[in-house]
Amino acid sequence: MTSIQSILMVRPSGFKTNIQTLENNFFQNISNLNENELLEKAQQEFDNLVNKIRSNGIPIIVFQDDHKHETPDSLFPNNWISFHKKNTIALYPMFAENRRLERSFELIKFIEKNGVIINNVYDYTEAENNNEFLEGTGSMVLDRINNKAYASISERTSENLV
Repeated sequence: MTSIQSILMVRPSGFKTNIQTLENNFFQNISNLNENELLEKAQQEFDNLVNKIRSNGIPIIVFQDDHKHETPDSLFPNNWISFHKKNTIALYPMFAENRRLERSFELIKFIEKNGVIINNVYDYTEAENNNEFLEGTGSMVLDRINNKAYASISERTSENLV
């Protein structure tokens, strides 16, 4: 059985429709809300979810996105980073250029300050130079019990990276 010590969540600061990913992200829609309304709603839903999870005794590390870059999807860190046994993280190559800007060493320092020990880093981001991508757990499902990964090959999931 696998277990987690805490959940990492990134509070949105620039959430909106991501034009760079709209054509091949089938979970994304264009909202009827304006950008400010959409961001306010996303932050309210985020805060409510954090409170609900914490009220059930589950610890959460909340990182506030600094909005240095135009990164509307930064609240989905599972696409660029994943956490594994033996204090290992993996960094993933991202399809959209603005999603690549989400990779934040400030976030990594922040989680280390919050007690997460990182001893090993597997960095697959060089694959972006060859137009090959593997967007973390947005691209694949990790079966940690049986040490398997399941993926559907797409523009965001290159076969030779799985």
